[in-house]
Amino acid sequence: MIASRQKHWSGDVADLLRVGEGFVLADVDTRSTPGYEKDKAHAADDLQSGAAELDEYQERLYARSRVDATIPTPPPDAAGASPGASGRVGPASVLLVLQAMDSAGKGGIIRHVVGSVDPQGIVLSAFKKPTEEELKHDFLWRVKQRLPVSGMIGVFDRSHYEDVLIGRVRRLAPEQEIERRYAAINDFERQLTDSGTRVVKVMLHISPDEQKKRLMQRLNRLDKHWKYNPTDVDERELWPQYMAAYQTVFERTSTEHAPWFVVPADHKWYARLAVQNLLLEALEGIDPQWPKATFDVEAEKRRLAAT
Repeated sequence: MIASRQKHWSGDVADLLRVGEGFVLADVDTRSTPGYEKDKAHAADDLQSGAAELDEYQERLYARSRVDATIPTPPPDAAGASPGASGRVGPASVLLVLQAMDSAGKGGIIRHVVGSVDPQGIVLSAFKKPTEEELKHDFLWRVKQRLPVSGMIGVFDRSHYEDVLIGRVRRLAPEQEIERRYAAINDFERQLTDSGTRVVKVMLHISPDEQKKRLMQRLNRLDKHWKYNPTDVDERELWPQYMAAYQTVFERTSTEHAPWFVVPADHKWYARLAVQNLLLEALEGIDPQWPKATFDVEAEKRRLAAT
């Protein structure tokens, strides 16, 4: 896959950042910029170029879904593949899952990457502490209410993985229940991908020193006090436990159909560019085409001109 935004990359972004067998989180340099051969100044231009591509792909995905919703889905071929030669992809959506320690840059990804497309095609969900109603159900219940429908890009600002991260570190559930959840997540994500949703799971990985710097910047600016939470300092004291919990998540839930990507995030510009590329690769995999008109275009031109 070669696109205009790829000219400064030395390899495929997904391959460079994918969590594979033998992955060790502690070996990731949070200040590194894997595969990107230029600096922050070039990254700004590349992000802008990628934003134009992302915007078009999102509109094509949305437009395609509006037409596909009115057309019965043809049966798969003998090999089990869905028909695609005509440009019709069937029901399709994208789900971007963002996980990170506090101040790692999730908000910046949402503003500068996801925010570059038509907001009508985006479903953003921020999962906080479960409500009393949500606690009455299985941990995946509230997540299933917020899944993107065909033609949409869903974004989870934190997600079902909180239930095996903070749930494990803070011992909010018995160990046996935590263990059950890994398998439940894998089954859930398999169902998602089988139904046509491309799942892009991203951990924005920053260092404790970089987080400390960013939290101090919030304290030093009146306009950033609202973003500061005193509990962030409490969570910092559990950094090793959180890193161990993330390592377990990667080992148990980075699958072929829904792999994890760990993005070094000490440089915000790199993290935004990398996530943008991961989203674009997911959309390129779907390859939604502009739907053909279901009416006689020339006849409609003549009718319009006569009015």
